[in-house]
Amino acid sequence: MIRRTALSFLIPVVSSIGVMLAQQPTPTGGNQTPPPQQPSSIGVSISGDSGSAPRMAVPDFIALSSDAETQAIARTIGQVLWDDLNYEREFYMIPRDTYNSIAAPASIADPPFDRWRELGADGLIMGSVAKAGNTVRVEMRLYRVPTRQQAFAREYSGAAANARVYAHTISDEVHQSQRNLRGVARTKLTFVSDRDRQRVVKTVENREVKEVYIADYDGAGHRRVTAGAQLNNSPTWSPDGRAIAYTSWRTGFMDVFVSRIYEGTMSNPAKGTPSAQNYLPMYSPDGTKLAFTSNRDGNPEIYVMNADGSGIRRLTNHPSIDVTPTWSPTGTQLAFTSERSGTPSIYIVGADGLGLRRITFENSDRATWSPAPRNELAYTARTGPGYDIKVLNLASSETRQLTFGEGTNESPAWAPNGRHLAFTSTRSGRTQIFTVDYDGRNIRQLTRDGNNQQPHWSQ
Repeated sequence: MIRRTALSFLIPVVSSIGVMLAQQPTPTGGNQTPPPQQPSSIGVSISGDSGSAPRMAVPDFIALSSDAETQAIARTIGQVLWDDLNYEREFYMIPRDTYNSIAAPASIADPPFDRWRELGADGLIMGSVAKAGNTVRVEMRLYRVPTRQQAFAREYSGAAANARVYAHTISDEVHQSQRNLRGVARTKLTFVSDRDRQRVVKTVENREVKEVYIADYDGAGHRRVTAGAQLNNSPTWSPDGRAIAYTSWRTGFMDVFVSRIYEGTMSNPAKGTPSAQNYLPMYSPDGTKLAFTSNRDGNPEIYVMNADGSGIRRLTNHPSIDVTPTWSPTGTQLAFTSERSGTPSIYIVGADGLGLRRITFENSDRATWSPAPRNELAYTARTGPGYDIKVLNLASSETRQLTFGEGTNESPAWAPNGRHLAFTSTRSGRTQIFTVDYDGRNIRQLTRDGNNQQPHWSQ
């Protein structure tokens, strides 16, 4: 039995701030899980020899027509799927340039298993693409090569213009069914960028505009969210993936704004004034609250409000600066940066304002709390003349360093499965966004156009 999935797509919308988003799949929230494995696949899993990582092959999908568009879709799905599976390091991905000697079969139901076994493949993903008008039907099958058994099968239908979406969906479902792992292929990043090289209007300084963008987890498919020709920074996703809260100077001073990117609406929940500015918002894990920094009572302190702007309450109370709040996965605690000890350090406080404690004892800033079950904080640390990314295990108090002086490295953000972090770095010259695995391996550059910074990962 093959599960058939229709991928729905939203009509492009223009927001009240002049944003047009390209045709997009319905966003996947953190509470969604892939469909259950089908009865024909129960009990069949892909495994490697002697406990080693399974060797996986992903050739180009087979185009069932000769037109150029279908051929391109088939190639794109195969390449992006290979990259998505390789990202999580659960499989040893057999290099695609070694497939040249293996001819594509007439049907994905009849792959040449002997040839793939000669290549050492434990798993093989075969797929086909059929196009009718603006719609495509994608079929995939995962085989256990040594036993020639089908381990997993799906069919998808939807818009022809979104080949990457099919690859991302397949990758996440394969990871879930075969490795019991939540993949991140369908997640997105938000960040700020000056790539459009505009200047802030009506200013003497001739400052670069920084607009909010979103992109796929691998940096592809970037799209602009704000279009106010102003400075914007520190964007953060809502847990349902439908809204982004950020700091903007669009009113002439810092204030928190929320753009509901698929509805095309914008709100100003904290409703600041020149003497009560609000910035650095962060959604609570359940999406019902926003923590933020405000100087409304004289100096920068941490506040919490309901997502609609009601119920504002002050969380910290100290003459020093308190900034950059981040929530614990349970929503019962927040970490933030404070200079109350004389140097910027990370503190933790209960969501009720009680139980304040200092947890870093070095120059440190912009903490981000890992998803459960990890109990770790990643943060920016001063290391000699520069800044690097470190991770503190809250249970053991042990710290590990992920970057080592290759430019300035800051603003870490956890992936929702806790296996990767996005961060900002100047290692390539300009300020760009990179990702790194939780153990410091596999640093990848995601952005290249303009300067890009302050990433945040969707759930």
